Amino acid sequence: MADRPADRAADRPADDKKTGFFADLFAPVGGFGVTFATMFRKLETEEYPEEKRPTQPRYHGRHQLNRHPDGLEKCVGCELCAWACPADAILVEGAANDDSEGGAGRFSPGERYGRVYQINYLRCIFCGLCIEACPTRALTMTNFYELADNNRGDLIFTKEQLLGPLSEGMLPAPHPMVDGLEERDYYQGKVARATPEQEAWVKEHDAAPQDGLAATGDPVEGVDTVVTGQATRDSSGEAVRR
Repeated sequence: MADRPADRAADRPADDKKTGFFADLFAPVGGFGVTFATMFRKLETEEYPEEKRPTQPRYHGRHQLNRHPDGLEKCVGCELCAWACPADAILVEGAANDDSEGGAGRFSPGERYGRVYQINYLRCIFCGLCIEACPTRALTMTNFYELADNNRGDLIFTKEQLLGPLSEGMLPAPHPMVDGLEERDYYQGKVARATPEQEAWVKEHDAAPQDGLAATGDPVEGVDTVVTGQATRDSSGEAVRR
């Protein structure tokens, strides 16, 4: 027959029956030890968004499509980034460069360029596999992380929004390549900036709007710029949609 509870209690050692006065006194508050230990520590509160803590140099933020030193795009429309994306967040449509008379012009040194480039940041998981797959180092990731929005459509970034800003010595595409150079010369670092011949060509064909501007010359909504090495959204002027 099973032992009765009274018999089991009688078999316990004397130490189990009597734990001590101080142990019984502090037992109810023993679980708050961690709380009391941290109550008087100095708090490190981030006053975001008034004060923004800088990110690490290799932070995976918003993507950027890079340019060559003369302004031509590095993207050749190979679509390898779209194939490597595990979330199916990238859409690329390539097209052939046509710098013949009456053609659309040359946007990259290669045979093709990315005519359509979109990244859906509702799907993107910022894993970085797309930039690892890019053979021309055209796609990189910036430190820009403020991508929240109340409109799902605004989180699908287009090529105009992803293209890096024009730095000193660059000209907006389309325009011809540097005279006497081939595609491989661009990737070997033989181009430092746009040549006078390219500048003359752009001035002659200045009817095309510059990157980041609508045909009226107004800034396009959502176009990003890079300020002091940090990518930030350009909100200057009255923005319009392209």
